[in-house]
Amino acid sequence: MKPTAPTDGSTFWHDVGLSFSSRRHEVALILTSLMMVVPVGLYGKRGYRGPAEAWVHDSLGGVFYEIFWALVAALLLPRVRASRIATGVLLATCILEFLQLWHPPLLEAARSHFIGRTILGTFFDWSDFPYYFAGSALAWLWLRTIGRR
Repeated sequence: MKPTAPTDGSTFWHDVGLSFSSRRHEVALILTSLMMVVPVGLYGKRGYRGPAEAWVHDSLGGVFYEIFWALVAALLLPRVRASRIATGVLLATCILEFLQLWHPPLLEAARSHFIGRTILGTFFDWSDFPYYFAGSALAWLWLRTIGRR
């Protein structure tokens, strides 16, 4: 006989293995995290004026970029472990970095707008990779801290 889930919503949320209230709590923490990371990342990329301005604009943003995408992935993929999310985001970001060596018209058109430049980047730079690795490591820690296994 197959066990049935209670109908009060107290045990499992969409067969994810999380209680409804713990999944709701995780979603709230992820959304709160995004509300912190997005403004800080955008400010660092576009608004910061001060010491090491070029470094903040061009390099430090990679850390926030990784954390942002890991949080989005965690929100959309509730069954995926934090380590797989961080690794997947790192891999995707490294691929995007190498795509910056390629300049077909479609990618150039996308890069002509702020969102396209922010997601795709404009030029390849080996020095971005340490920030991607650091950002993915921090994203993994962040996801673990908010309760993602």
